[in-house]
Amino acid sequence: MIKKIDHVGIAVNSVSSVKTMFKTLFHLEPAFEEVVEDQKVKVVGFRLGDTNLEFLEPTGPDSPIAKYLKKRGEGIHHLALGVDNIEETLERFQQNNLRLIDETPRQGAEGKLIAFVHPKSLFGILLELSQEKPE
Repeated sequence: MIKKIDHVGIAVNSVSSVKTMFKTLFHLEPAFEEVVEDQKVKVVGFRLGDTNLEFLEPTGPDSPIAKYLKKRGEGIHHLALGVDNIEETLERFQQNNLRLIDETPRQGAEGKLIAFVHPKSLFGILLELSQEKPE
């Protein structure tokens, strides 16, 4: 079911500042950069082994990340677990009465299928399920 920790999502005000810092301190360049229109977020990802650090900058004031930043400031936003079959995982979670933010998968960064589970169901952790891009 769970393959790995896919990524850690980190809310920031400026991905440009993150890119500069990671280049200066760690000599790292982003593995990918994109805007995910559905989530109203600009994503910059750095690969660390099999896991990514994904920095999320809001693209507008109505973005969920903008609301998060206003309420909590910069920091860890969510943990994403890579799964083999996101639809089966969501079904199992529903059968076990977990509160889902997404009852069906949607497209996320890097073409992955994603779905979020409400933090009230999982010890205060906003969990993202992530399935590799279908072939």
